[in-house]
Amino acid sequence: MSKRNVIIIGAAGRDFHNFNTYYRDNELYDVVAFTAAQIPDIVGRRYPPELAGKLYPEGIPIYAEEDLPRLIKDLNVADCAFSYSDVTYQHVMSVGAIVQAAGATYVLLGPKDTQVKSTKPLISVCAVRTGCGKSQTSRRIVEILMEKGLKVVAIRHPMPYGDLAAQKVQRFATLSDLEKHQCTIEEMEEYEPHIVRGNVIYAGVDYEAIVREAENDPNGCDVIVWDGGNNDFSFYEPDLDVTVVDPHRAGHELRYYPGEVTLRVADVVVINKIDSADYAGIETVRTNIAAVNPDAVVIDAASTVDIDDPSVVKGKMVLAVEDGPTLTHGGMKIGAGVVAARKFGAAGFVDPRPYAVGKLAETFEAYPEIGIVLPAMGYGEQQLRDLETTINSTECEAVVIGTPIDLNRIIKIDKPSTRVHYNLQEIGRPNLTEVLEDFIEKQNLA
Repeated sequence: MSKRNVIIIGAAGRDFHNFNTYYRDNELYDVVAFTAAQIPDIVGRRYPPELAGKLYPEGIPIYAEEDLPRLIKDLNVADCAFSYSDVTYQHVMSVGAIVQAAGATYVLLGPKDTQVKSTKPLISVCAVRTGCGKSQTSRRIVEILMEKGLKVVAIRHPMPYGDLAAQKVQRFATLSDLEKHQCTIEEMEEYEPHIVRGNVIYAGVDYEAIVREAENDPNGCDVIVWDGGNNDFSFYEPDLDVTVVDPHRAGHELRYYPGEVTLRVADVVVINKIDSADYAGIETVRTNIAAVNPDAVVIDAASTVDIDDPSVVKGKMVLAVEDGPTLTHGGMKIGAGVVAARKFGAAGFVDPRPYAVGKLAETFEAYPEIGIVLPAMGYGEQQLRDLETTINSTECEAVVIGTPIDLNRIIKIDKPSTRVHYNLQEIGRPNLTEVLEDFIEKQNLA
């Protein structure tokens, strides 16, 4: 029986994981290419032989997704495995139409083929869209577990934008580790909040190798928390499955892939941002949860915002700098920066688009719906410089930093600025403490 040639359609994350867990050592398939979307500067590289395994001594090339029809024909491809997240069902099936029109079979790999089993109790935290508040939910869960005296190790959904071979397994225990691993803004935004709370976080490319090291972390490990990304389902088989929904985007929980998967498999669903969402959106989300996962425990929560120095904002025309992916493929119009600026009396917002340069100008062209907030894009050094130039060129009175890290630490902002902080606050009962106490008892962790 001849091997089936495969293209993995991805965005430098789930695609690599699907390859590692399903295709890497599978003699039935020959993965001839990856394609890339969503993330810049991936096209033209190779998945390295050090990670690709013995069947791929030269590694695997990465092409642009727009080349898919040609690649299917030129490389005699039998199967194309769709492997990225936070996209509409229309998008998923439009890509499927392109694949099938070119003669190939369209594949969606599921949890049984791709989830890795840990030897430690594992909690997965996922979300139906980027920007729902998954990371703050993960942090809240970690805090509760640590308060119970447990040693918690977090593992983050991949963001492999650098040297893939060097990023096979990454461990972050101190802020200096961020510099050691040459992290982008997107990576620092996810890792730094864990580090400053005192727990270790792992990430990288090879997630079976990562979990084995996490299980044996030098600081100890009683429980692992999977801090998921985008709206992907967990890379690991969870003992407790938590997903977060956003009533600001009511209905998206049933319209995005694989966000609906995370909703359907969840043991616990957190309805976040109840403090700022309208009643109709909250009720729509409740109705949809009940329709597809009536047995889930539903927790109501607020995304509370605070600000370092309210006087910087009050009465001023401000530039709001927000988490980049939340605005781009997350599709949000505002973030924590706008919410905090309004709360603390900003006079209004300055549109950064006339001042955007370089790759940031390209981001606004690619995502015209972003509007008058500035995405903190920092996938590479050039984007960082463009971000710094755009902020400093914008004619505003103050800058509100709505990202999970302090941008002043990595770029020079020559205007008055203040940083926003946001956390998850459960409302009433049930709450995460009750859920986790039950988890601790069932896993014999007390």
